[in-house]
Amino acid sequence: MHLFFNRLVLAAFFGLCCVFASCEKDPSFDGDHTTTPHVHTGTIEINLQAMFGDSLLTMSRGQTYLTANNDSVEVSLFRFYLSNIELTDVAGNRITIPDSYFLCDAADGETMNFTLTGIPIGDYQELKFMIGIDSTRNVSGAQTGALDPANNMFWSWNSGYIFFKLEGTSPQSQIGGNSIVYHIGGFAGANRAQRTTNIYFGNTTAQVTETHTPQILLKADAGQLFYSPHLISIANDPSETAIGQFSSQLADNYSNMISLIAVVN
Repeated sequence: MHLFFNRLVLAAFFGLCCVFASCEKDPSFDGDHTTTPHVHTGTIEINLQAMFGDSLLTMSRGQTYLTANNDSVEVSLFRFYLSNIELTDVAGNRITIPDSYFLCDAADGETMNFTLTGIPIGDYQELKFMIGIDSTRNVSGAQTGALDPANNMFWSWNSGYIFFKLEGTSPQSQIGGNSIVYHIGGFAGANRAQRTTNIYFGNTTAQVTETHTPQILLKADAGQLFYSPHLISIANDPSETAIGQFSSQLADNYSNMISLIAVVN
C-alpha cells in the first residue's frame, strides 16, 4: 500500500515538473502574466519635392509656369493634407500608420519631409495615403498639430477641413488682381473631395531595418490640378472656394499629383 502511494506521489511530482517546464518554454508566459512578443520596428522617411510639371516649383515673384491649357500661372501658395498612410510589404501584409496626418506646404520645406515610425522590419513595395482628411476627424471638434484650425486650413462656415489650396495669379483670370484661388474640401456626399493614392515602388522595395531608414522620394505636381482627367481653363474657372461638382473635378485632378521619384535604401 505504501509502495503504491509513493508511486502516486512520484507520478504527480513529475507531472508538475512537466507543467512548469512547458511554462518556461512558452515565450508568451512570464510568471503570472502573459506578454506580447516584441516586434522589431524601424522608420521610413517621406520626402516631397514641389513641382509644376517638370519644373521645380518656387514662390518667387515673376516665376511663371504653363498649364496643360497653355494658361500662364504664378503660384504664391501650394498646400495640402496627406493622411491615413498605409504600407504594404512584399508578402502583401498591410501596415496602417496610426494618427498619420500631415500638412504639406511648398513654402515650408520642413513640412515636405516627415518620418513614419513604428514600421515592422521588412521590405515594402507600396505606399497608400489619402489626400485630404477623413470624415471622422472632420467632425471631431478642435484638434492640435497639423489639424489645428489655426493652420488656416479649416472652414468655420462649413465645419470641415480644406484639403488642398493653390493660390496665385494668371493673366487669363478675369477676377480682381488676375488672381486664382482654389480651396478644395468637403468630406461627405457626392462631391466629397478626399482622394486615395497608391504609389507602387516597381522593381525596388523600401528596406526597413532597426538601424537603417529608407527614403521614399515623391513628386508633388501643382500643375496636375489643371490637367487630368479634367482639363481646366483659367479663363472659365479662375476660382473655386465652395463644395460642388467643379470642386470634385479638381479633386479628381489632384488625386494624380503625387508620384514616385525614387526609393533610396
